Amino acid sequence: MKESLEYNTERNFLVISEYGRNVQKMVEYALLENDRDKRNRLAQALIALMGNLNPHLRDIADYKHKLWDHLFFISNFKLDVDSPYPIPTAETLASKPDALGYPQNKIRFRFYGKNVELMITKATEMEDGPVKTAYINMIGTFMKNACRNWNDEMLQDDQILTHLEMLSGGQIKLVQNDDLEFKSFDQRPVNLNRPKNFRHKSNTQGSNNNRPRNNNNPNPNGGKPNNFRPFKKNNNNNKNRGV
Repeated sequence: MKESLEYNTERNFLVISEYGRNVQKMVEYALLENDRDKRNRLAQALIALMGNLNPHLRDIADYKHKLWDHLFFISNFKLDVDSPYPIPTAETLASKPDALGYPQNKIRFRFYGKNVELMITKATEMEDGPVKTAYINMIGTFMKNACRNWNDEMLQDDQILTHLEMLSGGQIKLVQNDDLEFKSFDQRPVNLNRPKNFRHKSNTQGSNNNRPRNNNNPNPNGGKPNNFRPFKKNNNNNKNRGV
């Protein structure tokens, strides 16, 4: 008498657990089918069933291609059906992607970053003139502020010129003059061309709570409540009463 109880240790290895044991048994049944047309219909039904069991795959671009790859993977690449996509093989599954080429360039001053070095290289290719001077001033200003953000200290202009010469390989040799001016955020002039109607809001304006009070009289209105209104005689009513 054959026992109906089946243990997992007696079953085949579950290739993709997300689809379950029944899907794998259906794939094994499709492998035993000799009629190719019927085998193709079984494969289409399996793809629809696998898509319903894992609806999150529909959010992936070209998710049907992934389902077909899973179908061939479950069948150990032995299922012979017509696929709308290239049929994968065990060799393509075991192949490793190409290694990514990471930049190996060393940065001389890390608090400046790589972009400053690229900007200095671009400055060395420019012709001498006011445009190049303004470009170097912009680079020097950024270098001064970048150093302060990183090291919490401010570099002097002669130090910026020394670093510019070092990073440019000696191609930028400048001296301090009126054309060179490396500014920092704290040294930039304040914009005095404000609109006339621009005013800073003061906490002391329009608030009775911030007015100074007398210790003897804590209420600034002389002991009267804020909503106090003086009584106004109505002479018309007095005349009617014969007063």
